[in-house]
Amino acid sequence: MTRIVAVTACSTGIAHTHMAAEALTETAHRMGHQIRIERQGANGTENPLSAAEIAEADVVLLATDIGIDGTRFADKPLHRASTSDTVRHTGAVLRAALALTGDRVHAPVEAPAPAAAPAAVTRLVAITSCPTGIAHTFMAADALKKAGAVRGWDVAVETQGSVGSQNTLSDEQIAQADLVVIAADTHVDDSRFAGKKVYKTSVGAAVKGAPKLLDEAVANGTVLGGKAGSASLAGQVADAKAKRSASRSGPYMHLLTGVSYMLPLVVAGGLLIALSFVFGIKAFEQEGTLAAALMAIGGGGAFALMVPVLAGFIAFSIADRPGLTPGLIGGMLAVNLQAGFLGGIVAGFLAGYVARWLRDTIKLPQTLEGLKPVLILPLLSTLVTGLVMVYIVGEPVAAILAAMTSFLQGLGTTNAVLLGLVLGGMMAIDMGGPINKAAYTFSVGLLTSDTYAPMAATMAAGMTPPLGLAIAAWIAKNRFTREEREASGASAVLGLSFITEGAIPFAAKDPARVIPAIVAGSAVTGALSMLLGCKLVAPHGGIFVLAIPNAVTNLAGYAMAIAIGTVITTALLIVLKKPLSAADAGLDGDKAAVPAQ
Repeated sequence: MTRIVAVTACSTGIAHTHMAAEALTETAHRMGHQIRIERQGANGTENPLSAAEIAEADVVLLATDIGIDGTRFADKPLHRASTSDTVRHTGAVLRAALALTGDRVHAPVEAPAPAAAPAAVTRLVAITSCPTGIAHTFMAADALKKAGAVRGWDVAVETQGSVGSQNTLSDEQIAQADLVVIAADTHVDDSRFAGKKVYKTSVGAAVKGAPKLLDEAVANGTVLGGKAGSASLAGQVADAKAKRSASRSGPYMHLLTGVSYMLPLVVAGGLLIALSFVFGIKAFEQEGTLAAALMAIGGGGAFALMVPVLAGFIAFSIADRPGLTPGLIGGMLAVNLQAGFLGGIVAGFLAGYVARWLRDTIKLPQTLEGLKPVLILPLLSTLVTGLVMVYIVGEPVAAILAAMTSFLQGLGTTNAVLLGLVLGGMMAIDMGGPINKAAYTFSVGLLTSDTYAPMAATMAAGMTPPLGLAIAAWIAKNRFTREEREASGASAVLGLSFITEGAIPFAAKDPARVIPAIVAGSAVTGALSMLLGCKLVAPHGGIFVLAIPNAVTNLAGYAMAIAIGTVITTALLIVLKKPLSAADAGLDGDKAAVPAQ
């Protein structure tokens, strides 16, 4: 075994310094030699070689791109190479250095594969991401690929950089992976790795010590918890949501991405506004009061950000990171131009497609590539989006929004009931699907225009399907299986919380009877809410919002609309659903069941 000491140093002291060191460490150990490496990087000298280590060494290797003082190695065989050659041709560089030792040391012996890479791991998938998304993101990816290749692993790395995700991992790659490494200093969504062995670390750890990182990942990775089992109602709802999310594509997916990021702002803002009403509907007008502060936070803060965030994340969904800046600015312009949520949607799609086109079209030399994500793309995409919003889109969309708001606020009784009927039916027909989301997004968007009646009708109608199913399962036990009856309690809680998806497992088993019943109940609920003049300032929360004074206009009428719709849903379910045999219903004895018809 030959004792090697080495120094690595590149011109910047960042990337190749560490990559060369890791490549030398891994390859020398595989060849059966001992190696100690000093790294002269941007942060100074790491792991400096001692005089004793140099004295005991058989050969010195300098993998450097800058001048290194070699006087301390004067009496040792010394081989020089560039960091690039060392990274690309590590074995050849080491063999050239070892040739200088002559007959004074034993010949190299190939060592067995490292014990830290058990045969069970053959496929690795990884994600790398640093805050700027430029240097370390790709350095870490290269280091992981090289370290995995030395082990004979099949490695796929997704880089979440400043120009968006590249080499995005496919569902097939993730399914086949034995190990997942997330080397990131930013948030990375890990939900797609549920059930996989996952190891999380910093991006710097991958750059400086990829082989050691992989050893730790094999030894200390943990299985990421997945969704609840399908045996529970919560698990079935989660499964249904996941399938719907996976099936989304195109503009609909981009819109819902924006809505999902916007929603927490709307909910927080709406609830804070509702809390300000506790002190009186007009209490916020008195400056210096708690009511005024709550209104400033909810209305002036959260609601002011609603449209920019909607537009920003629509654009983000289309173009990844390059779309975020023009999307946010376009959304803010929509607010300033009085174009509201409609203008925000237009701005989001405009910014996203412009940023994506610029990202894919502009080609720069490698030396200037770093300017693209931090200067060129934000500047050009924001300029184009802003000019189009100011001179072309803003004014017409503002006029359309003003006309729509005026129409909705001036609805007569008949038209209001009709609107409530339509919104209510839409909330139930696909229980959280595209039609449901369209009705909900429409109602949420109107909150910024102080139009609150559609929101009340929408939330009330979304509560009745799970509630009606739960009550029907309690009353008509012979029409539901044991599993459905056991899930009825959870369904009731989901209904009270305004989670319409709680009805999905029931509807999936008997859609021809369940869907007409819940659509009828929700449509009546929405119509009654509009008829009784109910208004709601908070866009979520279900029954828990009703406890806030003045959050709902005509609270008694609102509760009555929900109760009547639930009763209608329950009655129709009992009438439409066929009785089951005692065995199918899971009931003990024949007295409690009616024979199947």
